[in-house]
Amino acid sequence: MNADEMNHHIRETFDGINVLESSGDLFFLYDPDRDLPPERQFPFATIVTGDNYDTVSDLDPPGAYRLNIGLTKATYTSLFGAPPAVRDEKGVLETGFDHAVRDRLMPHPMYASQHWVCVVNPGEATLDAVRGLLAEAHGFAARRHANRRARTARS
Repeated sequence: MNADEMNHHIRETFDGINVLESSGDLFFLYDPDRDLPPERQFPFATIVTGDNYDTVSDLDPPGAYRLNIGLTKATYTSLFGAPPAVRDEKGVLETGFDHAVRDRLMPHPMYASQHWVCVVNPGEATLDAVRGLLAEAHGFAARRHANRRARTARS
């Protein structure tokens, strides 16, 4: 699945999302009313299409992209154990994974400590897992949004 197909899949599968773009990268937020203030705009998934943020995934070749998904702590630890805490001299978390490998689910090189995972060029080996993780991430974002609205309404 290429980046355009993944973008289409996310937009068509999940309700209440708002998509922000920056430098060709896409940030998928749960914001059904499109009224979240900037400080509350936090994506549940992103598609990064180049080496603008880090170079460990080798995203500059044509067609390369990385899908990033924010998970719950429970799901992250069930997949990879405790999140890494040690960073190398470039700020990349020491996860034991080669982040340039294609079609492999792995901890995010920069945000694994916040329970993010990634896949470079998801394909046959990871697509089923990716679809399930995206659904979970979207559901978690929707619950956080609803909880925030409920707290605001009580105030």
